[in-house]
Amino acid sequence: MAASFIYHFMRWQLYYAYYLFLGWLFDSKYKNKQVPHQYDAFISYNHHDEPWVIGELLPKLEGEQGWKLCLHHRDFEPGKPITQNITDAIYGSRKTICVISRRYLESEWCSREVQTASFRLFDEQKDVLILVFLEDIPTYLLSPFHRMRKLLKKQTYLSWPRAADHPEVFWENLRKALQTGNDPNEENFLSLTQE
Repeated sequence: MAASFIYHFMRWQLYYAYYLFLGWLFDSKYKNKQVPHQYDAFISYNHHDEPWVIGELLPKLEGEQGWKLCLHHRDFEPGKPITQNITDAIYGSRKTICVISRRYLESEWCSREVQTASFRLFDEQKDVLILVFLEDIPTYLLSPFHRMRKLLKKQTYLSWPRAADHPEVFWENLRKALQTGNDPNEENFLSLTQE
């Protein structure tokens, strides 16, 4: 009976815990080795927000600024479990950019990505997470998303709607956020706010 309960109600949590453990092993194994990351940033986004990612984010960050980005639709390894691809992408990138919208908050896979990225943030104690809000989301709508509310209390974030009048400031702030951590002597948890 216990096995049936665990299988039906907790199997995804067990899968998730397993891949978090693999991420922790990966991080521990390579923490002391100065192995360069494969990507500058992993982009965590909901597929409904793909037009903004492809049309706005990629041309600016990859095209104009020259960052190497990891996107699930083009860089995940076929045949590998999704959770393994997520863990590899997050730990194989210097940063994770979470493109947050209402649909992002409702997505199970996006939730796993932000949980893994926040675990890495907690584990490494380095500024590895950048939050970009595609739309204004009232705080009361964030209340069911405990982890996201917790992150917003600790992490500053960028807001695309607030950048409407000065998009160049938004892109410059995002560039600065991606640059933090390049210098080994730099203070941890450098961040910026787009208010």
